[in-house]
Amino acid sequence: MSQPLPVRTPGDSGRQRTIPEPPAGPSPALLARAESGWERFLRRAATDREESKQ
Repeated sequence: MSQPLPVRTPGDSGRQRTIPEPPAGPSPALLARAESGWERFLRRAATDREESKQ
């Protein structure tokens, strides 16, 4: 005859899940895109200001 299975009690298995931490700060690619966009914005704003004066 086979032996009965051991009784399991519900609870913590002892393993811990670790959540990966996001990298600190924006990526270099995102910084480069933001910088080029900001430069375009400043150039466009300067030309709009000159046109409105005329």
